[in-house]
Amino acid sequence: MNPSISYCGLDCSGCTVHLLSKEENLSKKDLMISEIIRTCKEHYNVDFKLEDIKGYDGCKTANGNLFSGCSDCRIRNCAIQKELESCAYYEEYPCENLKEMFKIDPSAKERLEIIRSNFKTN
Repeated sequence: MNPSISYCGLDCSGCTVHLLSKEENLSKKDLMISEIIRTCKEHYNVDFKLEDIKGYDGCKTANGNLFSGCSDCRIRNCAIQKELESCAYYEEYPCENLKEMFKIDPSAKERLEIIRSNFKTN
């Protein structure tokens, strides 16, 4: 399984919050933070402040930097509680939380469907 794919199917490798933790140019970091705040407000109706955005190592990290949005994520917390590597493996897939997520990011559904189809063929 690709470790950069989150429980819900988001691709962390292209996530601006994740890329922020690797950026060294302070001007670029400021632009990225502004974009993250705007995107979170527009797509997820969440108001983050500058101090909330520090970068992260992915929602599956146990000992790394965890984005504040991930620590409160219902999907992430549910997957951890159910000890799932991916929501694609959940017997009641897709749950209501995932259905809502797919409305925001249909590509997450596509990634989980691929994982699910590979799982069923093995």
